[in-house]
Amino acid sequence: MEVNRLSDAAQRTLSTWHDLLRRNAMDELDPLLADNIVFRSPVAHTAYPGKAAIKLVLKTVNTVFHNFQYLRGFVSEDGRSVVLEFSAEVSGKALKGIDMLRFDDQGRIEEFEVMVRPMSGLQALSAEMAAQLAPAQAVLTGKRAPV
Repeated sequence: MEVNRLSDAAQRTLSTWHDLLRRNAMDELDPLLADNIVFRSPVAHTAYPGKAAIKLVLKTVNTVFHNFQYLRGFVSEDGRSVVLEFSAEVSGKALKGIDMLRFDDQGRIEEFEVMVRPMSGLQALSAEMAAQLAPAQAVLTGKRAPV
């Protein structure tokens, strides 16, 4: 998927992001992430702060999603944000969603927000993620680094 009109730095980050997804290589995310990154989940009221939390969430969601694919992308007028529409299945429930990424001046991701529909897909995602991430709540709240 090629998105045009992003800044050159953001475009390089987005291309690398797609490569990491294809290879399921979330451990290689660090260079793409701003130090102050914030992740907003569709199932959590409070944002998850920091690189450790976002890497844990994205690594876990890659095991929960089946038949994941990006469908199309939209770029903001300032060339620093992109919305990527996706589809996937979780526990036999189909869902659609969007990843909203905001890039800093160096092209690193500083905000990552996810929205999902319909409710049945969101509920399946919530249940699967909660089950897998329960032992890592301290990491998700920024109170402890991953083990």
